[in-house]
Amino acid sequence: FIMFFSSEDLREIVFIIQSQSNTFHVRQAERQKADLLKQAHSLVEEPPVVLLLHTLSHNEGDWSILPLLPHLSQSFGKNSSWIVFLEEETDVKMNTLAGVLATFDRNKEWFLGKHLHDEDSTIIHHYAFAENPSIFKYPDFSAGWALSIPLVVRLGNKVKQEPLKSDFTIDLKHEVALYIWDNGKGPNLTAVPELCTEPKDSPQALLCATTLSNHPTQCGKPVNKDDIFVAVKTCKKFHTERVPVIKKTWEKEALYLEYYSDYADPSIPTINLGVPNTERGHCGKTFAILQRFLSSAVPDTKWLVIVDDDTLINLPRLRALLGCYDPSEPVCLGERYGYGLSQGGYSYITGGGGMVFSREAVLQLLDSGCKCYSNDAPDDMVLGMCLNALNLPVTHSPLFHQARPEDYSKDFLAHQVPISFHKHWNIDPVAVFNKWLKEDFRSNASDGLNKRTKTEL
Repeated sequence: FIMFFSSEDLREIVFIIQSQSNTFHVRQAERQKADLLKQAHSLVEEPPVVLLLHTLSHNEGDWSILPLLPHLSQSFGKNSSWIVFLEEETDVKMNTLAGVLATFDRNKEWFLGKHLHDEDSTIIHHYAFAENPSIFKYPDFSAGWALSIPLVVRLGNKVKQEPLKSDFTIDLKHEVALYIWDNGKGPNLTAVPELCTEPKDSPQALLCATTLSNHPTQCGKPVNKDDIFVAVKTCKKFHTERVPVIKKTWEKEALYLEYYSDYADPSIPTINLGVPNTERGHCGKTFAILQRFLSSAVPDTKWLVIVDDDTLINLPRLRALLGCYDPSEPVCLGERYGYGLSQGGYSYITGGGGMVFSREAVLQLLDSGCKCYSNDAPDDMVLGMCLNALNLPVTHSPLFHQARPEDYSKDFLAHQVPISFHKHWNIDPVAVFNKWLKEDFRSNASDGLNKRTKTEL
């Protein structure tokens, strides 16, 4: 089945790759851009516009999309019909996609994507739609998503007239959908079955306009066990409750690991860094860990991983992912959240899912004189402010998770090989680890995924 479209249709699509400024991610996005232009070249004389999100301005908040809308409306409001957003691992069949878009009236407001919904109300969505969580649909960014120009123009004006709320950006895809829906005044997300998250070569992908690259990101060799130092933040009251879970699950995968507490317990063993425990924040403790990482007290390693005592993590998968990054660059990696992004705020790595730093990043952070304004300041946010002041990027990976598996949409997790989850709240953490994080990366991750998807059904 072939869809017909005119070359105008293709020229009227603007592609925006949701790229990041880290060297590895720039390479990925450039490769994707080249592929799109190559496909376009074989179809039409004049190629469509393909933009890399991280190059559009110097505003840190651009990744949250909404602050960009006035710029997009101004640049493309006159002679384009669609803005299509892609993640760097989204593969596009351009002729199929243009054909699909041509079936929608370009003069109307459309918000197109692949539906996700929540089974239960979840903390990462501020418990929205608590009465009936599955009623609200938001897009799986991995499948690509699109806005028609009339919608972009109206939203661009809205952003200009009413300043965006300036607080936390946690799950962007949900927050963008809420903003567009606008309590029922704007359009709902329209499901487009041709926007897919199937692997590119799967039989289910035949009719898809978008698919996912076949391989989970693998960049040559995983880093070695002795390249990573793991720091676990704990405190006396959790020595018997949380530490045993780490010992039962992922501790054996770490060659170098220390537990940092407000109390030295030789049976674990924990190290007292001389920072009193705080109910929240832990900034003092985290900065003491950064300093210790650079000292001769611990082995000299390329990477530092800081986790909470209720973080569940698969270190072999992390080592495979770190093979993509250059530790001589200042790399700060994890699940990215934002604060005040619409008004010159900052991005930060949310601590519970695990924060990963290259040695160079730790050196630059500490050299900058950055420090906590109090021992119980939120460590991840203070680090975010410091990185922002240093102009060092926070690199996002959706494989790290600040919450529990049940806090994420099932369909979203179905195409991931996750690295971490966080919190023991109302779950059996060992069972969660065994289900989501146990099988080893080497035993082909995608087999594990297929098995898991089948058992979910």
